Amino acid sequence: MLMSNDYTPKVKICGLRDTENALAAAHGGADFLGFVFVEGVRRQLQPIEGQMIVRGFRIRGYRRNQKGPKLVGLFRNQPADFVNDVARHVDLDYVQLCGEEDEPYLRRMWKPVFQQVRVKDGTAPGALEAEVSPHLAARRVIVLDRHDEKTPGGAGVTFDWAAAEGVAAKEGVLLAGGLTPDNVRSAIARLRPWGVDVSSGVETDGVKDPEKIKAFIASAKGAPSG
Repeated sequence: MLMSNDYTPKVKICGLRDTENALAAAHGGADFLGFVFVEGVRRQLQPIEGQMIVRGFRIRGYRRNQKGPKLVGLFRNQPADFVNDVARHVDLDYVQLCGEEDEPYLRRMWKPVFQQVRVKDGTAPGALEAEVSPHLAARRVIVLDRHDEKTPGGAGVTFDWAAAEGVAAKEGVLLAGGLTPDNVRSAIARLRPWGVDVSSGVETDGVKDPEKIKAFIASAKGAPSG
């Protein structure tokens, strides 16, 4: 399903590591907040850290089943039981899988799934659509990010947007990879994605910057940031 002519893209702020920036993203109008539990990456949270961040977030105004952003935990090639346990104890709404998890693994998830799809150089839109379509049919949200052998995501590098022509506009597809407050409107104008996803692009010296978070969300949703 393609987006209508009148739409506002969803926004996911990813790689959050504290309650204050989670609240800043929520106050700014983010639709999804991402917390990374992938082993060995810079933004990794231990489950107890995630639990404390989310507990503070819930206490300070964003309780479950009330209006506000949904919470997404990121994992990569970790045991399914571990993923399910973290999702339950941290009180996540979704899990995002960023590795080579297969279909039987995906069916073991207790929470709805965000599936990362890493786009290689030279990928044609038809090939990308063929990869994405089965996940959309299974009601999974897709995160399109750049393929990089050295990192599972969050590197802040764009891929060739030509690969996502006609794909990003499908309902349930988030565009990621190298987006910033300065270029997100160009991406939206070209691809009209269902949503956009950012991590590095709202950081200053590797730390989430609440002003950049606010600016990104405002730019993505077409509102003034001041």
